[in-house]
Amino acid sequence: MAETTGAEGKRAERPLSPHLQIYRIQMTSVSSILTRITGNGLIIGVMLAVWWLLAAATSDRYFAVANAVVTGWFGNVVFFLSLLGVWYHYLAGLRHLYFDAGHGLDIKTAELLGWVCVVGSFVLTIITLNVI
Repeated sequence: MAETTGAEGKRAERPLSPHLQIYRIQMTSVSSILTRITGNGLIIGVMLAVWWLLAAATSDRYFAVANAVVTGWFGNVVFFLSLLGVWYHYLAGLRHLYFDAGHGLDIKTAELLGWVCVVGSFVLTIITLNVI
């Protein structure tokens, strides 16, 4: 805590910076962080797909190993999360285009659009998996 002196000379104890006792995590910052995480996380799915394709072009034995990983539980998890990441990243991109046009910049709308991105990405992922 830091002591500050006001206009009347009274000392008040105030925190040096916001901390978890008084700081509430905002949806706008969470959605920004998720956009970065999903963008970087998609690299793992792309690398797995490229490895699978390279293995197919290399040899039958090497492809069998890669195919076992890609079609196993690990590949299913990576590709499910990649699909979720693609949809989230897509919706977040639309959200940013809306912001760039000067719309939805008030806090209430920005938080609502953040939730739309999260919920929408799960809904679109489930729809995509049921169509495929």
